[in-house]
Amino acid sequence: MQTMQVTRQPKWLQLLWWAGLYIFWVMVFQKRAFAFSQTLTVQFCYLIFIAANFYFNTYFAIPQLLYRKKYAAFAGSMVAGIFISACLRVPLVLYLNLHYFLVNKPQPGATEIFYNSFLNIFIWVAGIIAVKLARDRFRFQQYVDAMEQEKAKAELDFLNAQFNPHFLFNSINSIYGHIDKSNVTARNMLLTFSDMLRYQLYDCNTNEIAINKEMDYVKNYVALQQTRKEDNLIIELHIDEAVSGCTIAPLLFIAFIENAFKYVSNSEEMENKVCISFLKNGDTLLFTCFNTREKNNDDTILHKGIGIANARRRMALLYPGKHELSIKEEEYTYEVALKLDLS
Repeated sequence: MQTMQVTRQPKWLQLLWWAGLYIFWVMVFQKRAFAFSQTLTVQFCYLIFIAANFYFNTYFAIPQLLYRKKYAAFAGSMVAGIFISACLRVPLVLYLNLHYFLVNKPQPGATEIFYNSFLNIFIWVAGIIAVKLARDRFRFQQYVDAMEQEKAKAELDFLNAQFNPHFLFNSINSIYGHIDKSNVTARNMLLTFSDMLRYQLYDCNTNEIAINKEMDYVKNYVALQQTRKEDNLIIELHIDEAVSGCTIAPLLFIAFIENAFKYVSNSEEMENKVCISFLKNGDTLLFTCFNTREKNNDDTILHKGIGIANARRRMALLYPGKHELSIKEEEYTYEVALKLDLS
């Protein structure tokens, strides 16, 4: 099962939910032998400990242990949290009974209080978490189904739009043969374009590909841009040797690189630069893409366009919980940093 993201509701909705649960407890567990104020206090104490355990599991134990298939550690942490809560509730109940609820009356022992506290907290925490996991699973499956439908539609649109590959490559070869041999730049550009097209048509119809092929595609794209761009543009491409040997989703970085070249500055008063870097540390791949930009391009630069949106959706589907994407936009610069866990 793929790792699911922990869903977060608005704070006001969470407070409303807990208030409703508290009122429900007060109505159901009110006894004639108890004063109403005693029921309010007892149930409020339970509410505090149950809520604390719920949020501990929601924001730590579930994403860090359960969704990473560390089932024994998750069960242990859940029981430990409830055990600690029951222990903390014992002196609180002893104090309330001695000074408020059971003054000059027989007092229940600490063991009995601990047992009742542990049992009640465990039942409610387990029940609430079970409901939450079922709801998260249902929402995650809806999300995956929607992404699969989008992917199928995109593949169908691509198939409907593409040329017959054999006709396309034969045409490229014909054009190549008609280019004057002295025009080395044009011939090399056409060969580079042919390699890129072959990669897109034949190698990218899978979720994973050897990263060396992806890096070759990036190199070819940068080479084409370097040929067609102005001489005052500085282009830096660094690919760490440690990057080779792993697999990656195809065409994962190209949307960010395309944007860098599309919106890079072209000014005589400043340094115009595109810097692309791929580094690998253990199982972590770090991709950065930096470009300078014009100050007055705010109205025309669409850094959050369809290419970036598609890249975000693909990463959410292919690397759920295993990627960090940050975009730093300043007056004259724009930088994308993507960290991928390839383990």
